[in-house]
Amino acid sequence: MNPRATDERIRAATLGLLEKVLPKERDFAVRLWDSTVLPATREPARATLVLPESGTLGRMLQPPLDLSLGEAYIYGGFEIEGDLEVVFAAVEEAATRLSLRDLPGLLSRAAALRKHSGTGLAARLKGVVHSKARDREAVQHHYDISNAFYQLWLDSRMVYSCAYFPRGSESLDQAQEAKLELICRKLRLRAGERLLDIGSGWGGLVLYAAQHYGVEALGITLSERQAEEANSRIRAADLAGKVRVELLDYREVKGRFDKVVSVGMAEHVGRQNLPAYFQAAWRALKPGGLMLHHVITQGPVVLGAASTAASGEFMRRYVFPDGEILPLWENLQIAEQAGFEVRDVEDLREHYARTLRHWVRNLEAHWEAAVRQVGVERARLWRLYMAASAHQFSYGHLAVHQSLLAKPGEQGRVELPPSRADLYHLM
Repeated sequence: MNPRATDERIRAATLGLLEKVLPKERDFAVRLWDSTVLPATREPARATLVLPESGTLGRMLQPPLDLSLGEAYIYGGFEIEGDLEVVFAAVEEAATRLSLRDLPGLLSRAAALRKHSGTGLAARLKGVVHSKARDREAVQHHYDISNAFYQLWLDSRMVYSCAYFPRGSESLDQAQEAKLELICRKLRLRAGERLLDIGSGWGGLVLYAAQHYGVEALGITLSERQAEEANSRIRAADLAGKVRVELLDYREVKGRFDKVVSVGMAEHVGRQNLPAYFQAAWRALKPGGLMLHHVITQGPVVLGAASTAASGEFMRRYVFPDGEILPLWENLQIAEQAGFEVRDVEDLREHYARTLRHWVRNLEAHWEAAVRQVGVERARLWRLYMAASAHQFSYGHLAVHQSLLAKPGEQGRVELPPSRADLYHLM
């Protein structure tokens, strides 16, 4: 067989597929392995999709698309120079535009171009889903890779959750401090109170609450590296007598607390264990106390036909194994069944899109150091997942809600003032 003729057929097939799936109006270019360029149709171009191998497009277009696209990217099958979100928007538009009648022809053409890609970074968990042992393994898969890696792109407090941009011009450090302050205000923290932080990460919130509100705080995590870093920071702040972070499952918490907070942890719990999670928080909380439940939820904009591009399999396999994103109503229904009263709910989804964009820019700015810490494939994985998440929050496919829950005491007593106006005063 003539190699040149074969290469030309592959090139022609690739161009045919691109013509079928690419939107007519796009602000990114495409560059093939032979330097052929399909220019952006809108200026200025914000990105370039690079296909360095003739077989790339085939493995990018196998359903589920999020898994195929994700694996092709992290293992070097294609590159996106510039703004990744521009290309994600085009993928979603294409998935929405193409009908089911188009799929057989597209898949047959894509299969002819497909090459095998690796799966070396995928989680391989053992045991019963959401058992204590498997939950620990799932958390460690994501968080125990390298504290130094996370330090490269998080804020100085290493807060790994949605920041809060009340004016829109805050730096990442300022926005994360504003988020911590907002949480403390919502919980109405007072000096001498005991605070439980379920899923405390690297200790940013418990440290802030102790330093600015005078509370005693216990943070719990399943990540050994998070606990090590958090307790090191606690010692450096001379707060070892008031604050500690322990390796502990939420089902193992003992003692009573005036206030409870959980930020970005319930996504790891799963639907089947969410009742046990809220029951554990209820038992730990004193009557009349408050809980701040901060969780990623299903967004207001349903994917519809574009669901082909977002099965969730890529995130479950590579990023957050066993993670489950539930609708807000389900979180609140289960909280109420445990005995909580819902007192306030706030959606911060646009703030999370902005936060993730800060993280992506920081990661890109420290790219060589990130690769030295975790390797090029894992660095590419994190760049992809965070940019894709920014797109999901921006488009409304994901949301993030802070819900203030109360445990009524005698005669329905709850420690809340008659107005919440002070929460946002001078922030």
